[in-house]
Amino acid sequence: MPMSRELAHRAVERRVLLAASWTSGPLSASARWRQALESWAIPDEIVGQAEESPWIHPPTLFDAPAVATASPSHDRARESLGDEASVLDVGCGGGVAALALVPEVRIVIGVDHQAEMLAMFERNATARGLEFRTIEGNWPEVAGAAPTADVVTAHHVVYNVGDIDPFLVGLDVHARHRVVLEMPTSHPLSNLNEAWQFFWGLERPVGPTPDDLMDVLDELGYPASQERWSGPPRSFVDVDQVAHFVRIRLCLPSARHDEVREFIARRPEPIERELATIWWDVIR
Repeated sequence: MPMSRELAHRAVERRVLLAASWTSGPLSASARWRQALESWAIPDEIVGQAEESPWIHPPTLFDAPAVATASPSHDRARESLGDEASVLDVGCGGGVAALALVPEVRIVIGVDHQAEMLAMFERNATARGLEFRTIEGNWPEVAGAAPTADVVTAHHVVYNVGDIDPFLVGLDVHARHRVVLEMPTSHPLSNLNEAWQFFWGLERPVGPTPDDLMDVLDELGYPASQERWSGPPRSFVDVDQVAHFVRIRLCLPSARHDEVREFIARRPEPIERELATIWWDVIR
């Protein structure tokens, strides 16, 4: 039976308080996670002169392909679909995590803070003949509006979440059977570290990592497993498209587009992305 919103919120609070009470030492795993993410802040003198915000999530990078490539993340989700064959996809983008489970999945719920992402999710779900629902907002703030589902997924989201405990607990509360996360083995912006050094002389951090997230899950009492694997890189139309997004990420003005393009053209394209799938089964 679905958990009520009040009970769900109580469960989140209880888990977070328990994690805090179990923690020993100067910093908890969740505090270390937050600290590592905070180290990615861009100095005020750089971001203050940027023409537009560098914290972009271009929808074109998160659309779902017509034919999904099988991955360990999809396999772990597929094997836990229950009678309702439903998936709650948090940070859904175009639906890569949930829609790859067709034909087994029948009901998909997408949560995202960008309306453009949800529009892609709706379009892709409709094209596949799925029953769907969308919820706009940030997780876990909108968790009370979300139903439970057989499986809850969150692909390429956790590196954007500083307050990680309530985020993870909210995922667990809404899953009947399993939660499946996917993330790169290094921060997704670390591929720009060389560019930051070249254009700004700025050293960038490297953490956190999937192992750090495993520490957080262990602290919360979730019996999580991890699998490392290699997948294809995200594809772009051309080098100008790459240069456009990279220039914005680097807080550089549009007048320096050609410089950024030249820098990118000199770098070899990645052959693979190193990824991690992390999952756990729900214990009630």
